[in-house]
Amino acid sequence: MREVTYDDLMGNVKSYIDDNDSLEMISKAFFCANRLHAGQKRQSGEDYIVHPLSVAFILSEMKADADTICAGLLHDTIEDTSMSRDIIKDEFNETIAALVDGVTKISKMNFSSREEQVATNTRKIITSLQEDVRIVIIKLADRLHNMRTLEYKSEFKQKENALETMEIFVPLAYNLGAYKIKSELEDLALYYLKNEAYVSIEDKLGEIEPEANEVTSEMAFDMTGVLNKHGISFDYMTRIKSIYGIYKKLSKGKKMSDIHDLLAIKIMTNNVEDCYRTLGLVHNEFAPLNSKFRDYIGLPKTNMYRSLHTTVFGYDGHLVQFQIRTYDMEKIDTYGLTAYWDIKKHNAEYEMQEDLKNKLPFFQTIKDIDYLINDNAEFVRNVKRELFNKTIYVYTYKGDVVELPAGSTPIDFAYKLGTDIGNTMVSATVNDAYVPVDTILQNRDRVKIITNDKSLPNDDWKDKVKTVKAKRLIKKYGIKPED
Repeated sequence: MREVTYDDLMGNVKSYIDDNDSLEMISKAFFCANRLHAGQKRQSGEDYIVHPLSVAFILSEMKADADTICAGLLHDTIEDTSMSRDIIKDEFNETIAALVDGVTKISKMNFSSREEQVATNTRKIITSLQEDVRIVIIKLADRLHNMRTLEYKSEFKQKENALETMEIFVPLAYNLGAYKIKSELEDLALYYLKNEAYVSIEDKLGEIEPEANEVTSEMAFDMTGVLNKHGISFDYMTRIKSIYGIYKKLSKGKKMSDIHDLLAIKIMTNNVEDCYRTLGLVHNEFAPLNSKFRDYIGLPKTNMYRSLHTTVFGYDGHLVQFQIRTYDMEKIDTYGLTAYWDIKKHNAEYEMQEDLKNKLPFFQTIKDIDYLINDNAEFVRNVKRELFNKTIYVYTYKGDVVELPAGSTPIDFAYKLGTDIGNTMVSATVNDAYVPVDTILQNRDRVKIITNDKSLPNDDWKDKVKTVKAKRLIKKYGIKPED
């Protein structure tokens, strides 16, 4: 991989930032970092400045604002040089100082063990979402470049970093909707954690790629004629599923030929109406596999992902998935919240933070766990369990989506809706049928909670729930059952 240069970075930022003061500040941040890191080397033997420069370049690919680019360039200066937060504030501004401070690890001198240090710093990064989502975005860019250059670490460090990437950074990228970063991190982590599986899948992809490209290209060419005939303006791209995505399917016992979205054609249109028109035209041309149709436009995923997915019987017996979305949806489906820099332009940082708080359910879960748990290691364990493991999505009777950890019950659901609802719950219905309150919920269940203002939770409920919030509140307010 070619080293990123200062000219590469400035070329990128000048393509979307035209304010001279901002450009001068970015240039100043680079030369400041270059001076401070002078003489420092990475394990690859490269000058250390290559790393922060690469992090800033990754951020510029997202069209990040000038403050974030500067923070990317300076992100290791507090930790590894004589720079301080106060100096950054004086030399640049308070926002850049806060962002750099947010991604700076707490010194190991403050801890009795490495495990304690890791847990504390992991909590710092996760909870920084409450202050400024850009801290986590910078950290994701930092982790992505570190994973790209992991070959220079010892085998132990490779596996340790890859595992941490899968447990913490991949789920963070997913929950923020940053699929492009998530997918690359997954592939890189798999390369170091299960190299034989990675190489085997890579070889298989090499074998099927020529035919796969021919099939998807022919189908896309034919759909181009159809869409042009009906006056629909569009662009398209084809893709083969990522190595990690294939690995997940194969590890569940599937064969390559059984993976319904192994091959995909993405079609981007101007508006939602054209998305649904395109869907109908695709189904006119190719027979759909009905069980694999998903409308994520009408019912978006909880990380704001929106698209129509339909798998069809394509040429030469291949299953091919069509993903149909608008141009703005494509940006958000690729970069998540970070797409706001491109879509919203002005005031993007404010809108990113507001939508994080109000539209992404995982944010409130992190706030709840942060509030309820003091111990850092316990905090990290519960975040992994509730947010970063398998989740389910269930509905209120109004059609709102509620995200819960797998194994959750109507009691968890009630407390997710609100403390008062959980505390006064007396019964529940799932899909219009009354069920015991400790029933395990499944994906797409519709749940209704029946309450009574005079009721309190039973103490034995705490053994029947999965979420930290429910356990803590039942313990606090629960009444002991009569003998």
